[in-house]
Amino acid sequence: MDVGLAPRLRLTEIFLSVQGESSRVGWPTVFVRLTGCPLRCTWCDTAYAFTGGETMALAEVVAQVAGYGVRHVCVTGGEPLAQKACLPLLTALCDAGHSVSLETSGALDISAVDPRVSRIVDLKAPGSGEVERNRWENIALLDPGDEVKIVLADETDYAWARSRIVEYGLAERCPVLLSPVQGQLDPATLAEWILRDRLPVRFQLQLHKVLWGNTPGR
Repeated sequence: MDVGLAPRLRLTEIFLSVQGESSRVGWPTVFVRLTGCPLRCTWCDTAYAFTGGETMALAEVVAQVAGYGVRHVCVTGGEPLAQKACLPLLTALCDAGHSVSLETSGALDISAVDPRVSRIVDLKAPGSGEVERNRWENIALLDPGDEVKIVLADETDYAWARSRIVEYGLAERCPVLLSPVQGQLDPATLAEWILRDRLPVRFQLQLHKVLWGNTPGR
């Protein structure tokens, strides 16, 4: 491949941590955080990834990930799919033998993502301020290896999520995870709503925040 044509990405950070979300929670994981996001969720905790970053060649990213010596890799952002080179990066990481997950807002088309990747689609509830950005065509593309995450700020968000879970049969397609916005919705309250309604979802807290607070790169 011509070096001048080799895929390049804009990265905010690459770091090793414990996976704090999804069904992969607890696994030592290398996080590849790409820079940039077209959304502006009210509760976003990674606004530092909107701009800046460092340009790196795809091969350099894969080599740096390999240097950590762990199997699990999570490509996140920002919104990673906003960069065209994200797709070849995901494939290259799979080819290197990693178990790869992608954290995406669900506002962009996920159809071209390598089928070996677990797509964690973050549907936006009304409290995010970005509910109109949900790309509902993505739902039909989900399979049991994917997951839907919905972050909730209040009971209105919960009622919205409950309706979407039923309307789209989300729990029959893939695991569904509900999370409270830190500092806005009491986690125990959300757990009680889920139990009250016998909702077929997984309750989740962000484990990395339980361990290390809001420290970037953890």
